[in-house]
Amino acid sequence: MSRAFRVFRVLRRLAPRTLRGRLSLVALTTAALLMTILTVVFNAVMDRHLQHQADDELRNRVAAVATTIDTSGPRVRVLETVNDRVLDSNVWIYTGTRLLEKPPSATAGSSLTQDVDRLAAQQKRACVTVHAHGHRPARLCSQPIAGRHATATVVTALDLTPYRSSADTLLLGSLTLDAVMLGCTYMLTRLSVGRALRPVRTMTEQATQWSAVGSDERFGAEDQPVELARLGISLDELLDRIRTVLRHEQQLTGELSHELRTPLTRIIMELDWWRARPRTDAETRAAQEVIAEAAQSMRTICDTLLNDARENALDPATAPGSTDVVPVLDRLLQRLGTPDQVKIATAAGASVSEAGVSEAGALEAGVLEAGVAPALLERILSPLLANAVRYARSRVTVSAHKVPGAVRIDVVDDGPGVPEAFVAELFQPGRRADSGDGHDGAGLGLPLARRLARAVGGEVSYDPGHSPGARFTVSLPAG
Repeated sequence: MSRAFRVFRVLRRLAPRTLRGRLSLVALTTAALLMTILTVVFNAVMDRHLQHQADDELRNRVAAVATTIDTSGPRVRVLETVNDRVLDSNVWIYTGTRLLEKPPSATAGSSLTQDVDRLAAQQKRACVTVHAHGHRPARLCSQPIAGRHATATVVTALDLTPYRSSADTLLLGSLTLDAVMLGCTYMLTRLSVGRALRPVRTMTEQATQWSAVGSDERFGAEDQPVELARLGISLDELLDRIRTVLRHEQQLTGELSHELRTPLTRIIMELDWWRARPRTDAETRAAQEVIAEAAQSMRTICDTLLNDARENALDPATAPGSTDVVPVLDRLLQRLGTPDQVKIATAAGASVSEAGVSEAGALEAGVLEAGVAPALLERILSPLLANAVRYARSRVTVSAHKVPGAVRIDVVDDGPGVPEAFVAELFQPGRRADSGDGHDGAGLGLPLARRLARAVGGEVSYDPGHSPGARFTVSLPAG
């Protein structure tokens, strides 16, 4: 593992975990970069300004010394003045390369004197910074003074220590100010981000509570900043999806319970009957066949409902298959076990009166292809046939025939019918017209039949105008 990678891992481990910490770190880093640039620029400008001040001071001194130099004759002469000591301080006067006058403190061969000699030898106006006297910085400026017959060069020196001290003070002050500003920036950023994220934290907590119970509460987008409004819309859509999933889960659980109740009851009854007294081998085999058939029915129910739920979740437009309606109806009618007082009349391809009645409960010859899978067709028709047999007084009529582009199956009974006040709630899950009528049921059969039919492009409807009894119609796409 390379050292750079280890350093990266350490830095990543030290990075803040919270959004507030990361935003604060980003703001601190940005402010630090900006303040570094401003500090460098500010101190560079101040250094240049102080240098200009030093150069102005040196040029003023050169101008004052120039008034004491006479270049009108064939030789350069230095005139004595009242303030000669002030003028002689850190001033060198040359004629060509020959030194005419120097400060009393200057010593021959010193580094400062050598720097002055080199600058004077250039015989032009120039300024340089040198280090002398124990590495103390000094500023040197030379100024040629031209005469008619001779030329003099004046070099002045200025100690830069006070100027550098001022620059260092400014640098220290700016660094201190930067540190204070960075600290304030970090604290204010944390406070501001924490306050800005408070509504987000509140919305998160509310969304968690609402999603757990499937609440109808929503955030909405009114009276919210744009960012929070978008977040609220996203959370509302997520809550709607969660509520839909919970509702589908509850619905699937109820439908499984409802559909499995009948075959499970058959299994329990057969076991109770078989245990009641010793049975012959033939009776035992018959009971086993009934139990096996009921178990297979339970398996089919589970596969059908689970596959339907899975297909609707992944691809609602999944091709449903094709089934001959007649054998499925025949199977369901034989499995009903109708009471003696209820007779079932069936017809295929025409009305009942034209096809007649079959005492065995089988449909007359005819092929009707519906665009649904066989197991799904059973799940659609089973609740309708079971309710018809349950409530019929003496007769149940089942007819199936083609209509343009579809197959229509009518289930009619001569029972009491559906109360007019309950028609609007007939296909709502968990609703029963009379929960104390002595019949088992959870009010899920008809809603399940309609939902499965609509899933394949069909419909289950009730005819409120039919009398006496009840008429339910199943319309399915033609196969």
